[in-house]
Amino acid sequence: MDISKQCARHLLEIKAVKLSPNKPFTWASGLKSPIYCDNRKTLSYPEIRTFIKESLVHTIQTKFADVEVIAGVATGAIAQGALVAEAMGLPFVYVRSEEKKHGMCNIVEGEITAGQKVVVVEDLVSTGQSSLKAVDALRNMGCQVLGMTAIFTYNLPIAQQRFEEAKVALYTLTDYHCMIEQAVAQSYVAEEDQSTLIEWRKDPNAWASRFAETK
Repeated sequence: MDISKQCARHLLEIKAVKLSPNKPFTWASGLKSPIYCDNRKTLSYPEIRTFIKESLVHTIQTKFADVEVIAGVATGAIAQGALVAEAMGLPFVYVRSEEKKHGMCNIVEGEITAGQKVVVVEDLVSTGQSSLKAVDALRNMGCQVLGMTAIFTYNLPIAQQRFEEAKVALYTLTDYHCMIEQAVAQSYVAEEDQSTLIEWRKDPNAWASRFAETK
């Protein structure tokens, strides 16, 4: 089994992924979604935690062989990034969502210098906005961001557009398409709900509007 399918199955197995086509979740951004992914749960399962760590390491070694520093995005990817950095014997830093309001007022925590080659580790990518904010913070410090790796992406068109515009290569262990396929195969969701889940990804706002109309 390839990494994408295996990762999707692991996330479904521990119920890190919640699928609710008929009663959508509301994200912090206000976006309504039939899916919610909490990859922090993987840290509580040693075998799955190790699988994800090793898979992220393999991705980085394959795609970004000359990496010098690993950067985790706060807060969800701090632990994952530290595990990866430890396994690779590399320095680790993490990027806050915003500057601290006291002390040194850092947005990047840890030791890093201009010119260093960095790979950013994320737990998941939704719209791409917060993920790319971390990239901007590192670039503003003069670092060379080689790219980003994450456990999961929703494959939203807006995120794909933003990553292309920012010229950031993104590699994820699994994605929305694979997750839905595995969820249907394991009867995690009913097969008739698959079209709804696919429809949402194509146009989340239109999907949410139509859902609201049927309330």
